[in-house]
Amino acid sequence: MNKIKQYFPHILLSAYLVEFVCFAANPVSGREVWFIENLPVMIIVFLLVVTFHKFRFSNTSYFLMGFAMMYHTFGGHYSFEFTPFEFGNSMLEYLNFDFLFPEGRNNFDRVGHYLTGVFAYPIAELALVKRWVSSRWVAIVFGIFAIGFLAATYEVVETVYALVEGGAAGSAFLGSQGDIWDAQKDMLLDILGAVTVSILFWFKFKK
Repeated sequence: MNKIKQYFPHILLSAYLVEFVCFAANPVSGREVWFIENLPVMIIVFLLVVTFHKFRFSNTSYFLMGFAMMYHTFGGHYSFEFTPFEFGNSMLEYLNFDFLFPEGRNNFDRVGHYLTGVFAYPIAELALVKRWVSSRWVAIVFGIFAIGFLAATYEVVETVYALVEGGAAGSAFLGSQGDIWDAQKDMLLDILGAVTVSILFWFKFKK
């Protein structure tokens, strides 16, 4: 068990690399869209690897990040809009969160934005361990605000790319599926995910 805990980040990285290679083959919307969709995750993985010996996150942080990134990598193969998600869409329709997860829309990407919020946990952990902040409460607020800022920045980049690229590639990357408030709802879900995981951080992270 101790060995599993010790090498847990390595196990997650290995699983991610296997998934990445498998879903890099024949992406649905072409190589260009696949690359842009997966670029943020590749940057995060690279940074985690090169900084591992300088700062090791908790296994909880690695699990949350790993799950979110593997979810994103799966969706990136299908450019999110075309991801097989019938069961998930049915569950969301049953829960009747129509404002954020409207019926008739593939909401795989919306769930992905909610999962992006889990990065608030490692951000808060980093801020607290490095003593950039003085308390868990401030670390939590810092993590939520950081996710809000990154979410807004990503939506701006996404929109600019779609306008510059145009055509099918731009539309596939934007992935609004006809919702004029798609960017705002995506950002809201990022923040809601951050708030949710911050509750876990409050009770679990005691350092």
